[in-house]
Amino acid sequence: MWKNNCFFLCFFLAFHLLSAQSYFIKSLEGRVIFDSKGIPDVHIMNTSAGKATISDEEGRFTIDVTMGDTLLFSAVQYKRKSLVISASILESKMAYIRLEEFVNELDEVVVRPYNLSGDLIRDMQQMKIDPVVTASTLGLPNAYVKPMMQSERLLREASLGPFSIGMLTSIPFNPLINAISGRTKMLKKRVARDKKYLLSQRVRNYYPDSIFVKRLGIPEASIADFMYYCEVDENFDSIVATEDHIKILNLLVLKSRDYRKNNRLE
Repeated sequence: MWKNNCFFLCFFLAFHLLSAQSYFIKSLEGRVIFDSKGIPDVHIMNTSAGKATISDEEGRFTIDVTMGDTLLFSAVQYKRKSLVISASILESKMAYIRLEEFVNELDEVVVRPYNLSGDLIRDMQQMKIDPVVTASTLGLPNAYVKPMMQSERLLREASLGPFSIGMLTSIPFNPLINAISGRTKMLKKRVARDKKYLLSQRVRNYYPDSIFVKRLGIPEASIADFMYYCEVDENFDSIVATEDHIKILNLLVLKSRDYRKNNRLE
């Protein structure tokens, strides 16, 4: 009889302990904000439970907490903030965490061996700068000539042929043979393709991959294919040539809608 009572007592205590633990564990929903706007990519760490998550594009996050846990919020350009979970936070439907912008203000700093103070005007007046040596400052011929791509050099050679003394007294047949065989036409297409590729690479350098993935909805593995899809647009060359990042991004947004639809990425 005593053994049975002991068993039921242990079972009763274990049941209540588990119930209490599950009662205090809550999936806390919150939003990290600054100046009334959500902050994306904020690292939220529950230092008490060893759990972590990251806020989404609107600053929203979800993390498991219990009473007394400490949450640590950290993000680039913002001050770190710790938050102790209280009863009121547990009972709230949405917790709002406001971060402060981190401003790195330094006093006058002297950088040796150049004795720089951080005052740009004063430092420029004190520093002795040697003249910049470039092909243009040296007056070298062809200093301002833009280097040709490999495909452009091949096209030039196919059109003119390698120079020889005989070209001054006879008609070179190399360009004629290349024209008949189709090599010249093929090289012209290669030059046009390479120029398109350079424009595409310029656009890739304007924006990080996260813009393509999060803003345009293009999978990271499909960014190169998406850029090729944009290259065939008749307005691509002229818009990229403006170097206006806003116009270029608007073009990418429009093209991304068609690309996602055609590739069933919606």
